[in-house]
Amino acid sequence: MTTDTGAEAADHLRGPRRERLTLLAATLTSGPAELLDFLLPLWAGAALGLGATEVGILLAVEMLFSLAARPFAGVLADTRDRRRVAAAGALLYAASATGYALATGPAPAYLAAALGGIGGALLWVAVSAIVSERLAADSAVFPRLFSAQETGSWVAFVTGLALLVRIDYTGVFLLCAAACVTAAVLLLRAPGGPPSAPGETDAAHGGIRAVSRRLRPMLLAVALTMTAEAALSLLLLFLLQREFGLDVMSIAFVFLPGAIAMSLAAERMHTYVVRFGRARVLMAASLSGTAFATGLAWAPNPYVIAALWILSGLSWAAVMPIQQAVIAEASGARVGRGMGVYESAGLFGALFGALAAGVLYERAGWTACCLVAAAILLSGAVISPAAVRRMGVADTPPPAPAPVPDAVPVPDAAPVPEREAEPEVEAGPEPSPAPKPPPSARALGGHLALFTAAQLVLLALDLSWIQDLFTEDLLTTLNGGDPDDGAARWIYGAGKIWTYIMLVDLLRTGVRLLRARP
Repeated sequence: MTTDTGAEAADHLRGPRRERLTLLAATLTSGPAELLDFLLPLWAGAALGLGATEVGILLAVEMLFSLAARPFAGVLADTRDRRRVAAAGALLYAASATGYALATGPAPAYLAAALGGIGGALLWVAVSAIVSERLAADSAVFPRLFSAQETGSWVAFVTGLALLVRIDYTGVFLLCAAACVTAAVLLLRAPGGPPSAPGETDAAHGGIRAVSRRLRPMLLAVALTMTAEAALSLLLLFLLQREFGLDVMSIAFVFLPGAIAMSLAAERMHTYVVRFGRARVLMAASLSGTAFATGLAWAPNPYVIAALWILSGLSWAAVMPIQQAVIAEASGARVGRGMGVYESAGLFGALFGALAAGVLYERAGWTACCLVAAAILLSGAVISPAAVRRMGVADTPPPAPAPVPDAVPVPDAAPVPEREAEPEVEAGPEPSPAPKPPPSARALGGHLALFTAAQLVLLALDLSWIQDLFTEDLLTTLNGGDPDDGAARWIYGAGKIWTYIMLVDLLRTGVRLLRARP
């Protein structure tokens, strides 16, 4: 009995730790992946001198290899150690980013794109499968995955674009590669998961076809969602660049509030899913997205667009974790294959949405494009709830459990001395209080998000001390360099002090988390 209890306690602790390290790896890889997708067309034209057709081929190579590798990645996630599959994907991502950094012509760039496509398939299918392992015990795992990915995206955008003027594309790509290598190390250090089911390697493609038939209702909803998202994202880029004349940094700042909203709202949205059910939340999110796309058709300036993009971000923060959870539950033991076909459906939708948006923008105009996207999202208000019902999964997931400390010592059972039954020894000192739980990485993330938002405001006011570190003389900035004006001097100094406090907080919390690790 003692051995069984200890083993159960160890399993209880390994699962959350495996999830935490996987989510951290997702944050470290999602940011570079999104940043590379954003910078790739700009880099290909500026650094390699590729024309529009060659840039289109470069993007198509990555997407086609990613699509082709998704089913294979699903089979591997079901039959092999998921940590190693995900780590291999992260390392291929790192190789892709390094290839872009060293490329001197189109051929090396195409090779790097192919590696990135395969790496993305292996990484995200395996990561989703790892996260799904705890879905029965904690229904909020996919909202946390979504939050981790979006946090990585906007942090990478802010950091990468701020450093771009100093270290150029090559330096940014190499930093992305370093983040992916770090993610691979974290994945390999994560505890092992459940063993693969025997006999899973036979009839792999037949298994994929069977899973695809089972998931078909939700796959249609996923494809529609991604079609609308990809179309609106591309249309916004066209509008901000061509109509409002914004540069790359300004465009990124328009998208940034929505990205931060997505990273912070996903777990909060899950509480509404638990309260009202998946079908109702999907319907409400689709209607919210419809309102966003409709309002976008007549948005007068980038500030209104940024506010509307927040509304869109809240919609995606509700929809995508629900879709992932439904796919995982309906896939059963073949969750890797299920995630593979799920991501393939999303990529197909994104590809179709991007192509359709470009054609519509040139032939029908901005307003018509937005209204078409709004109609697609409106159809999701009917299709998505119907898909949940047809899949046969529960409409209302159980609430997420209360957080527990990272490590709870489980003492071995020992024989009870006979004297404990005597009255005189029953009384004794009060038991010592339970050890204080270790600091929460999620709380640190909230502090970091608040700090970043404040720094963006200071950057807009040209009062950012961090900006001066990269654009002015380093020693002068560290030793002073405050603005002469009284109010500006106080604001500038407060930002500098807050930066030092944030660095100390990061170091202190990181050390405490490492010490509290089981």
